[in-house]
Amino acid sequence: MEARLWDALVDAVKSAYTAGLGEGTVPRPLIMPLVRGELVGMIWARPLKVGQDALAGIAELSNIAAAARADEVVLAWETHDVATACELPLVGPAPCLNMVLATHDGHVLHQFPYDEQLLSRSPEGWASVAPDWRPAPAAQPGGELVPPIQAAVDFSFTPIELDHPNPFGVTVLLMEEDGYRVRLAEAFAR
Repeated sequence: MEARLWDALVDAVKSAYTAGLGEGTVPRPLIMPLVRGELVGMIWARPLKVGQDALAGIAELSNIAAAARADEVVLAWETHDVATACELPLVGPAPCLNMVLATHDGHVLHQFPYDEQLLSRSPEGWASVAPDWRPAPAAQPGGELVPPIQAAVDFSFTPIELDHPNPFGVTVLLMEEDGYRVRLAEAFAR
């Protein structure tokens, strides 16, 4: 992936996390498939129930990448949020925004740890925070991925065989119906 595009994606995701945390929410896991260097779009996980549903819902992010026949994918998730939703042990720094760049040949894990600066607390106890980004550790080629993210990476490169004239379009529609938030780049919009 071109360095400028990678930097733009990192900046966009960090901005989304800063905005979400400022509103008291952690953005859901996100996939950004690419085909020949072109961003297909951004797809956020559907609302997830704790446990098996969260594991499946995160892994299913791969469907659009597979339907688009992506040759690269970027996934983003927050360490604590995914561990809690999937009932997994915490692995790595927390709180931390993780981004993985993956191709058919492997992946590189990038971690962006942060400290939470409390902005306010609602009467219900929800905290609004601002991330204070700490220095990022070195990128980790082949770095350990939590199971649902590893599954999403693996399935992103497994072609979906649908008996339909537009497998990509129908996949987008089905995912939207399931509650995934899909924002396609203009070149891939239906």
